[in-house]
Amino acid sequence: MASNGNTIIAFDLYGTLLSTESIAKELAKHFGEEKAAAVAATWRKYQLEYTWRLNSMNQYLPFSTITQRSLHHALSENNLSLPSDEAVSSLMSAYDSLSTFPDVAPTLESLADQTKTTPVIFSNGTQEMVSNSVNHSPELSPYAKVFQDIVTVEEVKKFKPHPDVYFHLAKNMGKGKEQMGEMWLVSGNPFDVVGAKAVGMKAVWVDRGGAGWVDGLVEGKHGRPDLIVRKLGEVVEAVGG
Repeated sequence: MASNGNTIIAFDLYGTLLSTESIAKELAKHFGEEKAAAVAATWRKYQLEYTWRLNSMNQYLPFSTITQRSLHHALSENNLSLPSDEAVSSLMSAYDSLSTFPDVAPTLESLADQTKTTPVIFSNGTQEMVSNSVNHSPELSPYAKVFQDIVTVEEVKKFKPHPDVYFHLAKNMGKGKEQMGEMWLVSGNPFDVVGAKAVGMKAVWVDRGGAGWVDGLVEGKHGRPDLIVRKLGEVVEAVGG
């Protein structure tokens, strides 16, 4: 799609708009709150690790498959198990209805009134997973029309932070590789920010925890976000305004 000269703002989904930690609510039904929080954190760790390992091996699996396999890994590492395949399926369905962060709703309400921005979703998730979340999640679906497009990595069969996924975003936005700097990534994941910067995009890191930027992989300005915000609404003010 063409951006019509608007500022393209590509929002990461998992860990930026949706809280992956919120799956602990479903896990707690089986294991209690304390164990559920540990499983949720381990699940997310291996979900991401699996994508990076697949990138390194030049292989691809759908994010839905990765999510389910990393769940089993997390359960095994915590010496836990689910009672049935139905319980696993229920958790996978719940992953399509993760809670949004508290600052998401007011930010998307503000974006709905913007005429000079083109907000899109840009995610590792499969088209089905992301579409389910955007269009059917109780907390995110009221704002589905804010997003002008959903761009996933399925077609390119790589995961963030592989350069090809950011070029794939550019292609979908009607941009060439020489125009990467005309797009903004908004992400709560440092690896995503560094990946975007490596191909010339502008990037906002959402630092909700207030810990400050500590990623040391790439030195200098190319290894840091252009903007660090504590709340998502600051993105609209700084980039979309």
